[in-house]
Order: sequence, then structure tokens, then C-alpha cells
Amino acid sequence: MLKWRAKEVDKPARVPVGTRIYAIGDIHGCADLLDRAFRFIDGDIARSGAQRIIHVFLGDYVDRGPDTTRTIDMLIDSANSHEAVFLRGNHEALMQDFLREPSVLSNWWSLGGAATLMSFGLAPSPKHSPNEGFSLRDQLKSVMQGSHHRFLGSLRSAYTCGDFFFTHAGVRPGIALDLQSDADLMWIREPFLSSHQYFGKMVVHGHTPVHEPDIRSNRINIDTGAYATGCLSVLSIEDDRLGIHLIRRSGVDDFNLRRNEKQQ
Repeated sequence: MLKWRAKEVDKPARVPVGTRIYAIGDIHGCADLLDRAFRFIDGDIARSGAQRIIHVFLGDYVDRGPDTTRTIDMLIDSANSHEAVFLRGNHEALMQDFLREPSVLSNWWSLGGAATLMSFGLAPSPKHSPNEGFSLRDQLKSVMQGSHHRFLGSLRSAYTCGDFFFTHAGVRPGIALDLQSDADLMWIREPFLSSHQYFGKMVVHGHTPVHEPDIRSNRINIDTGAYATGCLSVLSIEDDRLGIHLIRRSGVDDFNLRRNEKQQ
């Protein structure tokens, strides 16, 4: 059973009254799990009395998994029916770097970029050469829809609601949230993951895969490695109440946490 690694305090983190947030972890091209997550969320919204529903996507929509193109299409479509916040992950940054400078192909490739290229219908060779980067870049530009380019260009580094701060990877301890660098927000692991410091708000993040959502006094990690595990995690927040929803191809596992706690 999921448990808080925290002590009881008087003022748990909360979002504004009447607001319900659904934070979705790293999708990595698993469009089928995203579809299941949307269907679960729609059903959950119908049972909620919240006046404002916000979907917050934590980044890493592309790479590794089999269906980047459909994933991006589904995310774009979701903004037509729900208030949605799309954050930038390091994998979106790598994809944009490649579109600007093909010489980064080897780095992007090593982190799952080949799956994205194939999702767009390209056929990269198993042992790519440096010169192939320019050809693949030009092909990718030619087949990407304008809506996909605009989506990648619109992504945000972070989002704040109430006592929660949402970003892809985490924050650098000792630096104010409004002074964090984009590089840290997209890439950091240590010293963030081992820090017991309260960061000014509860940080909700992904980027570092865990076997189950890691819920601590100062941060919540909901990257459960969907492309490798078949489990996409959704965190729901209403007032100071949290729910963890593990979206699997076989169904949904729910864990309701009545109150959350903040380290002082």
C-alpha cells in the first residue's frame, strides 16, 4: 500500500477550493495507456463536484514508446475539451534540439529518439552515421504537422497551483522556485531526489522512473516508466486530498490518501 514518507503537520498542501487537478506522468509514446487515462479521468470528473478541472502533463510525451505521433495528437485534442497545462520534458527538448541541429542525433538516439523517428514513418538505419542526421532531420521536418511543431514550441517549464509546483524533473535545493533554471527543471536528479528540504511548495514531478509513485514530505514522483512497465500514473488533487491512479492495460488501481503532509 502506498504511504506518505512524512510527519503530521497542521497545514497540508492544498489547491484552491473548487479546483481539481489531474497530473499525468511520463507517457513516452504509450498512446494506448493515455487513452485509458483519459477515459478514467472523464469518469472520475463525472463523480466530482469540482468547478474547475485542470489536466497537468509532466512532459516526456515522445521517445522510447511506440506511438509518439498519436500521443501528441491526443494531447493536442485534449486541450479542446479540458483546461490543460503541458510541461516540457528533457525528451521534448532533445527532439527540438535535433530539429535545430542534427549533430545531436547520437545523444537523442541513445535516449529513445529512434522510436520517435519511426513513429513519424521514417526508417533510420540501425547504425546511424553522423551524416544521416541531416537527412533524418529534413525528413522529420517535412512529415511533422504544423500542429506538432506548435505544440512542442508551446510547452512550459513549470506550473504552480495553490501549494503545488509541477515540473518535469525537479528543482535545485536552495534556489527559489521562480529562479530555477530550465536545465534543472528538465534534467535534475541529484541533489534534488535525496533532499529533505521543503522547497516552498510541494513539487510534483516525473523524469526518474520508480516502481510505484514516490510520495514524500516535499515531493511526489509519478513517473512509473509507462513504456517499460505498462503503468501510467495519474495524481488527482482536490483541496488537500490526493488520489493515486495506476493506469494499466488490465485496469486501474486506485489509492486514496485523505490528507497530504508537508515537512516543516
